[in-house]
Amino acid sequence: LTLAAGCAGRPPAGDLYRDLGGKPGITRIVDAFLVHLSEDALVVDTFADTDIAEFRRLLIEQLCDLSGGPCEYTGRTMAESHAGMAVTPAMFNALVADLIDAMDDAGVPQGAQNRLLGLLAPMHGDIIEGRAPGVGAGA
Repeated sequence: LTLAAGCAGRPPAGDLYRDLGGKPGITRIVDAFLVHLSEDALVVDTFADTDIAEFRRLLIEQLCDLSGGPCEYTGRTMAESHAGMAVTPAMFNALVADLIDAMDDAGVPQGAQNRLLGLLAPMHGDIIEGRAPGVGAGA
């Protein structure tokens, strides 16, 4: 009973999926994110050779899965996906800012934004070039 009471303040996994608007909401976030990326001079060239339709599909799938939705992410790991891309901390921060702007555009409540960013933050070390996987995730 004490354990259950301690967990009472933590939202169930599916709550984030719901708070993001389900799959239609996640799709709106990803579509807005792609627009922001295309307008971001710091990162746009990174996606020059990317199959945007496949990137979009996998990002929707990943955010759906991560937020507790009914999807299963079938893409590569973040370390595999970003190997050799020379992602710098400044580029990473720009992508995060673009995602926040996209969530604002999609009308995602601040609390849900923070919860999603908290789930994505541990991937930091697998994305930044020159860091061992998992290192620097809390930085």
